[in-house]
Amino acid sequence: MERRTIGAAALEVGSIGLGCMPMSWGYTESQRSGESSLRAVHTALDRGCSLLDTADMYGPFTNELLVGRVLRERRAEAFVSTKCGLLVGEQHIVANGRPGYVKRACDASLRRLQTDRIDLYQLHRADPEVPIEETWGAMAELVAAGKVRSLGLCAVGARAVRQARATRTVRGSGLRARSRMHDLTLAQLERIQQVFPVSSVQAELSVWSPEALEELLPWCESRGVGFLAAMPLGNGYLTGTLTPGQGFEPEDIRARHPRFTAEMMAANQPVVAGLRRVGARYDATPGQVALAWVLAQGRHVVPVPGTKKERWAAQNAKAAELRLTREDLAEIAALPPARQSW
Repeated sequence: MERRTIGAAALEVGSIGLGCMPMSWGYTESQRSGESSLRAVHTALDRGCSLLDTADMYGPFTNELLVGRVLRERRAEAFVSTKCGLLVGEQHIVANGRPGYVKRACDASLRRLQTDRIDLYQLHRADPEVPIEETWGAMAELVAAGKVRSLGLCAVGARAVRQARATRTVRGSGLRARSRMHDLTLAQLERIQQVFPVSSVQAELSVWSPEALEELLPWCESRGVGFLAAMPLGNGYLTGTLTPGQGFEPEDIRARHPRFTAEMMAANQPVVAGLRRVGARYDATPGQVALAWVLAQGRHVVPVPGTKKERWAAQNAKAAELRLTREDLAEIAALPPARQSW
């Protein structure tokens, strides 16, 4: 698989990564299987998908334990990315950016992952009660201690920003109806860059959520910062395997996601149909076309599709072989924008 670099240190990873979250958290609990998930991770590594993306909050903790079982055998083949900064309770998730906590969280992640270093340590979310410079400074100390090789920041979720924007518009507060999607993340990046270099930014980017192309991706490109494209398959929608109105289990994040109502899933079928038309030219699936589109956005971009099944891990990896033409990209750009009920 083609290799891409992350950050000024030019850390190399396969051009497509593996998001491990669905194996332990967030999606269809009844279909989770530890052994099946392990096979998916091994399959991804076999095909060159070296970046394994996890977090201590996934499970919580169980996802890192699962990844650790693979790392015990194949550490040299993997680029390990995990995250800190979010605590999961019974009915809530809260941020914790206190320096002492960050250091303890890193040590705990190292134990669960069965490794002596984390290749990329990401701040999942900034703590509003702690200056982000203090949190980032503690993470930088982990680099100095040899426990971490590089640092990354996860962008504030696009969905949260859209919801806030809609609220402002409804309330008629006089604020801009279309504030820039990633203003907060860009401001955070400028601040932490003064403390220690940012190697990567992780944010949602897909055919149906292209907002990062406006400002966030150019910011990364101009500074040599890697970009990890989260949800490049649109939470599974862009694979064309989901049926409008199929319903989701209560714990599945899509059960509460505005784009996964029956109405919106039906309304956005033209997006999938367009990807399917392009894929037919190459004997490729809509999902593979969606990943190839992300890869085409820049040499510093690495899509991180999540899955818990080896079949999909292998299929996602094969998307690295697909090269979309200028005409293909123009056709995808001309697709109707995704509808939403934010």
